[in-house]
Amino acid sequence: MSLSPDRANFSTAWAPAKVNLYLHVGSPGPGGLHPVDSLVVFADTRAADRISARSAPYMMLSVEGAGAKALRGAPNNLTLAAAMALREACDRSAFGAALVLHKELPVAGGVGGGSADAAATLHVLNEMWGVDFGEAALERIAQQLGSDVPACVRLRPLVMRGTGERLIDVASPDLPAILVNPGIPLETRKVFDKFDRLGANRAFREVEPPWGETPEAFAHLLSGYRNDLEPAAIALCPEINRALTLIRAQPGCLLARMSGSGPTCFGLFDSDEGATYAARAIAEAKKKYWVRATLFRGAAPVPIDD
Repeated sequence: MSLSPDRANFSTAWAPAKVNLYLHVGSPGPGGLHPVDSLVVFADTRAADRISARSAPYMMLSVEGAGAKALRGAPNNLTLAAAMALREACDRSAFGAALVLHKELPVAGGVGGGSADAAATLHVLNEMWGVDFGEAALERIAQQLGSDVPACVRLRPLVMRGTGERLIDVASPDLPAILVNPGIPLETRKVFDKFDRLGANRAFREVEPPWGETPEAFAHLLSGYRNDLEPAAIALCPEINRALTLIRAQPGCLLARMSGSGPTCFGLFDSDEGATYAARAIAEAKKKYWVRATLFRGAAPVPIDD
């Protein structure tokens, strides 16, 4: 069912890509869940989905945009699940919304697209319905939707620990970057299964995140960290390695790594101009790749009182 209302009546929120600058993963514990230690940042609106909503006597969702086809027939949509969860949490069964998801981020791409959509839905409906839940309340609702959703609710640089439930705000500079997806979906479950078969990281421990005031200094320190899922993902999807090689070959590239469970990779650059040039070059060389120049938005160090 399609929507054609006046878009001026809509409330809108961005759902930017979530990027794991590093991702350390331990052996599975009770219930098969893996402990993680990951530094997470978020892209700007050049690499983002968009959620729009207007009041309605029903709950419905329309999906549009370049990535809409990949979601057609999906059994579980986190956007609708988030709307239902917020409605239940505020005990207002009569609340409804006509939602539009403009899908740009790759599906099953390792950049938290579905989680970002769910978080944006919580934010936009929290405001539109006048619920006025604070961030902590929204994060508690988000926990029932998926391990990445609370981080996407917070939407600023942070470290994720435990199984994703422990979030710690951290400092990070603004980082000119590109995102490159080779156009091959990769299921998170399959990557973790392969990771376990290859031999899980039994030396797993939580580490202090890096801090550098410039992209160059930050990327230099970040090179001492890793994404533990990268070998498993490359074994399942060798095109990831080719994407990383392309990124590293671009002038001004400071660091290239896979995000999350893949297959999307990122490159950090010394300038916005360098990132834009690299994105254009890779997009021209690889027509089937999804490529975006963006900025990973930073946060200043928290001042310490004397």
